[in-house]
Parts: sequence; structure tokens; C-alpha cells
Amino acid sequence: MTQTPIQVIGGGLAGTEAAWQIARAGIPVVLHEMRPICTSPAHHTKELAELVCSNSFGAMASDRAAGLLHSELRNLSSIIVQKADEHAVPAGGALAVDRAVFSQELTETLSSHPLIELRRGEIPAIPPEGIVVLTTGPLTSESLTEDLQRFTGMDYLSFFDAASPIIVGESINRDIAFLASRYDRGEAAYLNCPMNPEQYRQFQQALCKAEQAPVKEFERENAKFFEGCLPIEELAQRGEETMRYGPLKPVGLFDARHGDFCAPENQSKRPYAVVQLRQEDKAGQLWNMVGFQTNLRWGEQKRVFRTIPGLEAAEFVRMGVMHRNTFINSPELLNPTLQFQKRPTLFAAGQLVGTEGYTAASAGGWLAGTNAARLARGLDPIVLPPTTMMGALFEFITSASPKHFQPMPPNFGILPPTEKRIRNKRERYGAYRDRALMDLETWWSQINNIPAALTLQ
Repeated sequence: MTQTPIQVIGGGLAGTEAAWQIARAGIPVVLHEMRPICTSPAHHTKELAELVCSNSFGAMASDRAAGLLHSELRNLSSIIVQKADEHAVPAGGALAVDRAVFSQELTETLSSHPLIELRRGEIPAIPPEGIVVLTTGPLTSESLTEDLQRFTGMDYLSFFDAASPIIVGESINRDIAFLASRYDRGEAAYLNCPMNPEQYRQFQQALCKAEQAPVKEFERENAKFFEGCLPIEELAQRGEETMRYGPLKPVGLFDARHGDFCAPENQSKRPYAVVQLRQEDKAGQLWNMVGFQTNLRWGEQKRVFRTIPGLEAAEFVRMGVMHRNTFINSPELLNPTLQFQKRPTLFAAGQLVGTEGYTAASAGGWLAGTNAARLARGLDPIVLPPTTMMGALFEFITSASPKHFQPMPPNFGILPPTEKRIRNKRERYGAYRDRALMDLETWWSQINNIPAALTLQ
């Protein structure tokens, strides 16, 4: 008997991961991606898993929240993390990728899989029958959004998200910008544009006065900024020093051309504020302005950002943009298996369910895809241990207060405390990591009825 394919709608990070896990389980899958037939306000290519904002997946160290999530997904054979590792570019302690090559190879890998059919074109409504995984992301098409509203019987929560500009490396003045990582830890992978107090204050004032792009009324209604991704001009307007405690924080950064970092005579040479640029591609030809999500008009971006020391002649290959992101009220709609409560054959994952960040989207795709495949095989869906970052994240988004629900990135604050209180933060995070990876291995061995020592690496 021919197996009915599972439908995955949306070819972002979550959809790509979900489709791959379904195919790995031996189940045919149809992956629907509307681009390039239908476009979105943020995407620029037709590739799967396009990274529309930063090219960074967050900290690599496993005693950091994002890094622990990387480790968990790596141990669970995530295709997204595998390709991110293969196409990583220097980024200090972060896992950043050459975004073009990363997406192109994922597209080729999935398109060539015998159990995956990639179909281009918009899906205007939820398929009424069969197993479906919904991963359309924060820019779900208008028609599908309306159908989701009918299905759920409730409105959506919205927040504004923004992307940073990307600059041509050759246009950056290297006589001013210097390569360094904070406290000289790891490879010097960031270009740093230093500011003295006068330069910083002039820049802050220019941001406050710069003209923003208009936001359509339908986007502004019931929408608000997500605190983890504020536009740089919004930070500037919150106070003169706000940016210096955020993306322009100068702590631990020093131009080695001045000599020894710790020498007393060099204390006065430490920058008052720093604009950091992160490498976008392996060749170092493109650089992303870290933390510079913005809704300024494009002409204003060029004018204001070229006042930053070292960027006077900056050539921009992508300007910053801002758009409305949409997510469902998951605590009222989903189970921790990522199944809809009112229709167990319908799953959802990615930013649509209220997780924040690339790695979290990939994790949701892994769980939704894995559970969809299990359902197709007549097996019970699984719930990850709450002591893992993945388990804690999906437990949170399905059990938080619906009234105040906001997108949640991976963080140690959502993990249950250890039995013994650990005051030292680094040791506490290390304990969280050790417990999470141990519990994940034990859980996975029980799920698959195999010896624990042979499962995760």
C-alpha cells in the first residue's frame, strides 16, 4: 500500500528540518514553498531555509542557551545544524554561516531526496485531511492567515521584527575599524568601529532625528516591538546611554594596534562605544551591522550610518528593513508535542508558534517532523524532557499565560532549577548543560529501545 505523503507548508528553517526528519523516518513528504511564485516582504531568494535577518545562530558554547540547543540538535541529527557547522564563518564565539551557500545546499539536499517532493506555490488554506505540518513562519500569506483565524477562532499576536544592513567589506576603513573579540577570547572575528563620547552623542542624536519608513495601519494595529530585536533608533530614543549598554557596548574591546590590552597607559584609549560588524560570508566580503535592526528610510540609513567612524564610505548591499511578524497564541492552541489540540493531525513549528531565533525554529521543525512521522507510523507522539532546552522551550510556549504570551528565545531561565542551588552562574549553566545532555541521551535510548551509550555523541 502506498503511504500518503505528509504535507509540510513553509520552506523556512522549521519546514526544512521537519521535512528532512519525516523523510529520514521513511515517510514520503511534500514540502510546499510559495517562493518564488509568491514573494514576501523580507525574503530575497527562492532557496529553502533562507536567513532573512542575521547570519548568526547564536553562541556556540554549550554552557550558553543557544549553544546547548545546538548540542541537543546536533545529537538528534538535525540537518540545519549539520549544514550550519559545514558552512560556518568566523564569528568569535558564535555559530554564523555563509548564508547563501548554506541555503543553496539545503535546497539541493532536500530536492534530491527520493522521499521529498518540493512544490512551489502558495497554499491558501490548511489541507482538510491528512497529516500536516504548518511552518509558514512570521510572514504567513494573507489567505492562509485568514484560514488560520477561522480554524483557531482567535486573533493573532503581532510584533515588529527588523533586519540589519549588510556592508561591502572593501568599503570599510580598516585604518579606523579594528579586528577584535571581547577580552581577546577566541578568534578576532568582529570588525569594531570605535567612537569617542562626542561621536557617540552626535550619532545618538542623529538616530533620534532620522526619518523612519512609514508603517501601514494594518501592521501597526495590536503590534508591538519584541524586546529581543529592537530597532536601533528605538534604543536611541530610550535614553542617551541605552545603546552603550546594548549593541554598542564597548566592554572588553580594545584595538591591539595601541599595544597591550592591560597596560595602564592604554586605559584612556579604550573606546567609549563600539559598532560591531560580523562577517557574513567565508571570503569576508560582506559584513553585518550587529544589532542594527532598523526601520529608518533607506536614504536616512546611508546618511546616519556613514557618520560611524570607519563607515564613511560604506557600500550597502542590503538595507535594514522592518516588518510585522505574526505568531499564534500557542498556550491556548498547542500541546507540547506541537499538535493542535483540536486537530491532532495538524502540527505547527517555527516562529509561528512563538519561539524566537533560528535554532529554536529548527528545534520546532525537528519535533514537529519527528512527531508527524511517528503519527504516520502508528506511534505515539513524543514530548522532550523539560530539563533539556528543547523540552523547556516547548513546555513554556504551550503552558505560559495566554494573556501575556510573547515570543521566547532559548534561555536558562525556563529550565527547572537543579536539586542543589548553584550560586556561580557559569557553574550553574554548566550543570544545566550536563543534566540536559544526559537526560536527552537517556530519553532517546528509551524512546528507541536501544542502549543509551550507543545513542548520542
